[in-house]
Amino acid sequence: QVQLVESGGGSVQAGGSLRLSCAGSGRSFSMYTIGWFRQAPGKEREFVGGMSWTGGSPHVVDYVKGRFTITGDNAKNTVSLQMNSLKPEDTAVYYCAAKYDRTWPPPAREYAYAYWGQGTQVAVSS
Repeated sequence: QVQLVESGGGSVQAGGSLRLSCAGSGRSFSMYTIGWFRQAPGKEREFVGGMSWTGGSPHVVDYVKGRFTITGDNAKNTVSLQMNSLKPEDTAVYYCAAKYDRTWPPPAREYAYAYWGQGTQVAVSS
């Protein structure tokens, strides 16, 4: 079992940057596939990207590609989401999630992930 804690959210102006971190507790963190999701007010939660320590490159969805990057630090049990050139439509609560096994590509469906963090708020103003 793993526990996840997100951090790094906040308020920025459009064009700004934020770096979110997902810290995992417990052993064998590298055995998990990590996904990042977000949920904007009044909308369904959507997949942003993810990674696993399979050797495959971290993956982000097309609508954030070129702006968002996912990296992992196995020694620190963390997966980070670097968000640049933020837009007001990026405003959402961001969640990291984990599934126990190394899956590539990381699944985009919520139900694939058994463990979730509490979320961190990102607000982008125009």
